[in-house]
Amino acid sequence: MAAKFELYQDKAGEYRFRLKAGNGEIILTGEGYTTKAACNNGIESVKKNAPDDARYEKKESASGKFSFSLKAGNHQVIGVSQSYSSTSGRDNGIASVKKNAPEASVNDLTD
Repeated sequence: MAAKFELYQDKAGEYRFRLKAGNGEIILTGEGYTTKAACNNGIESVKKNAPDDARYEKKESASGKFSFSLKAGNHQVIGVSQSYSSTSGRDNGIASVKKNAPEASVNDLTD
């Protein structure tokens, strides 16, 4: 199964996206958007920025968990990862986003 973006509406009515790897695991989640068009723009921004190492901010929480954010050229966060128990897990997550996001299809679950 190929990687894909899922575009959906949350309980508050906001449009959101998540990037799923080929195995179905969520590897990146976007923020809430007020319109579907803005959410689609967010997806396009992920596709454009994903290959660039400089767009990733690696983080470590106080509890010893690791995560990352993907940022656009204007330094706005456009996607966040899950928490990982190791730096290698986080780095594998980044590699997966870099590999999968640019060519991922969009599955619109709001239709």
